[in-house]
Amino acid sequence: MIRKFLALSLTSTIVLSGCGTGLTGAPVAPPAPVITPTTSAQVIKHVVVIFGENISFDHYFGTYPNAANLPNNAVKFTPATGTPVPNNYVSNPGLLTANPNLSITNGAGAANPYRLDPAQAGTGDQDHAYGPEQTAFDGGKMDLFPLSVGNADSATLATATGASAISATTGLTMGYFDGNTVTGLWNYAQHYSMNDHSFGTTFGPSTPGAINLASGQTNGVINPTNVASAIVADGQGGFTDINDADPTGDLCSSTSANFSMSGKNIGDLLNTANITWGFFEGGFDLTASNANGTTGCGRTSASVSIPGNPLKADYIPHHEPFQYYASTANLNHVRPSSVAAIGTSTDGANHQYDVTDFNAALAAGNMPAVSFLKAPGYQDGHAGYSNPLDEQTFVVNEINAIESSSFWSSTAIIINYDDSDGWYDHLTDFVNGSATTADSLNGAGVCISASAAAAALPGPNSNGLPVQGRCGHGPRLPMLVISPWANKNYLDTTPTDQASIIRFVEDTFLSSTRIGSGSFDATAGPINNMFNFTNGAVIPNPNVVLLNPATGAVTSGN
Repeated sequence: MIRKFLALSLTSTIVLSGCGTGLTGAPVAPPAPVITPTTSAQVIKHVVVIFGENISFDHYFGTYPNAANLPNNAVKFTPATGTPVPNNYVSNPGLLTANPNLSITNGAGAANPYRLDPAQAGTGDQDHAYGPEQTAFDGGKMDLFPLSVGNADSATLATATGASAISATTGLTMGYFDGNTVTGLWNYAQHYSMNDHSFGTTFGPSTPGAINLASGQTNGVINPTNVASAIVADGQGGFTDINDADPTGDLCSSTSANFSMSGKNIGDLLNTANITWGFFEGGFDLTASNANGTTGCGRTSASVSIPGNPLKADYIPHHEPFQYYASTANLNHVRPSSVAAIGTSTDGANHQYDVTDFNAALAAGNMPAVSFLKAPGYQDGHAGYSNPLDEQTFVVNEINAIESSSFWSSTAIIINYDDSDGWYDHLTDFVNGSATTADSLNGAGVCISASAAAAALPGPNSNGLPVQGRCGHGPRLPMLVISPWANKNYLDTTPTDQASIIRFVEDTFLSSTRIGSGSFDATAGPINNMFNFTNGAVIPNPNVVLLNPATGAVTSGN
């Protein structure tokens, strides 16, 4: 009776309350559910960066999500309904029919963008040096790619692949692949997040791109040896790296042309915070032997997807950024003392390993908090000795293994690239000026303007004064995030660059501590919009999506 009386009293109270406000018994709406704010630091415990070679965004995603699906294409691609269209040839169809690179200034290479079939997956390498790339951009007109950076396929390769006539000219730079060739990456974009405004932090090839990934800072070159073409005076008595050269002292480096770097990198910050991490590059283990009998620095593998199956060294020193810094180098390629020690600083490996060590650690349940993966040369995607199909095999195998592990629910995988290889892309985002003899974006010796050069960021040794030789952003590059915390089939348009990856690591593991001394980590755009951290501990994208490493097709998940 008491319980019934209380219930009647409560009902009367509600009705009376309603009358008092003029609602006369209207139902009261339930309160909105409370959303618990979540950050990457709360749910992401493992970050894996798969850092590929030499791809522009339009080269891989120029017609995304529309693939040609020709009758001779063994792998077909059909996009999900409602797939967002990035800033590419689909959203800008005039670029396919009236491209500025049709200009007669480009001579025989003048061309519109054109499709490369899976049979043409193996192509010639384009010029992607710091200065020529700027010349190709022509102050933002984006109209001198064949003239400035284009290289033709060899006659042998063109004949073997059945490439179109334009591939035999400098117009090859205008070639692009679609979902019939880069199927795996297109499927990852379908199921996870893609950014279509991600750029090289600066212009230039592999070494600047790799060092930007490590430190967001290509200034601070020290001990240069016969590398005049790879460095430029920074205007403050120091040097900036603008092109490729090997790290000084690496057993596999050139002994005649090399340099080191000063300043800090992300590894230094992780070490200070006692966070496990490692850079894992194919071929780094000099004690291993390949099936073809090669070993040491001479370990080589052959592309399985390029006519003639060219051999390439597995380990490429100028792709290993942490070897340039004394604090994080393992110049003698010392092996980890045990699988359990991988990622720690308890032995001579000093966080530098072979990619096989990452796989061993993963299998043993010992994945480091931060891992950078670099494929062996033949699988890194670099035109001339690798290609999208070989790259796909590496990327898919690694991601399948991570998704199948116990770490998947707390992991974020980031796919990004070191440079564009000189492949055409139409989008620009200029943020840091420079004025050196190597700059040419807006005329001889000028990147953006004299005032932009005067306002450039400082370097690690410049006492806060602006340093030169870091013209950027450079070309647009693919960036994808694969994670159960990633938004599904999502397109992010936030301007980002290679240093954005460092920023994410810092925000996730280091309470947003920055490297400082002019590192672009302080100004790089965040990648957080590619994730969904608004639902507390609820994983927004729980499906495990496994792909076929040979075809890129989805084999499990939806």
